[in-house]
Amino acid sequence: MRRILIVVDMQKDFIDGALGTAEAQAIVNPVIEKMETYDKPDIYVTRDTHEENYLETAEGRKLPVVHCVRNTEGWRLHPEVEKLTEHSHIVDKPSFGSMELMELLREENKKEPLEIELVGLCTDICVVSNALLLKAAMPENPVKVDAGCCAGVSPESHQAALLTMKMCQIEIV
Repeated sequence: MRRILIVVDMQKDFIDGALGTAEAQAIVNPVIEKMETYDKPDIYVTRDTHEENYLETAEGRKLPVVHCVRNTEGWRLHPEVEKLTEHSHIVDKPSFGSMELMELLREENKKEPLEIELVGLCTDICVVSNALLLKAAMPENPVKVDAGCCAGVSPESHQAALLTMKMCQIEIV
């Protein structure tokens, strides 16, 4: 099986910007170390991507903290993560889960079976959303999440998301 790594939303606003946390800052080096174990063409990186009208969107009304607005400093990937993305795939996603990412990987899976691993931010929002989409699209493929390379909005919601994914047959490592 071809090993695929999905690095979810390792962006400034989620690490040390508008929605940053100490837990998010703590996973930067482990994520970088994980990325270094994969071939660059087998790494898919997502960026949470909003437009200037974010506060007018359904998400913006429920989470009224402007973040990850396209082409702003907070939207950019962590510099050390970005250095490792040459020859990788970058997917800008306007929502928690990415249908585009799911379709890209489903097409790749037709060529060669995939084993998918996810890391990144936030465990309880975008990591869980993408993991569940991928497992639903490719139920026979191994999908796993490295808990030590993820952080949630809070430690409690991180644990709850890990349990949810485990219940849906996503391996937690």
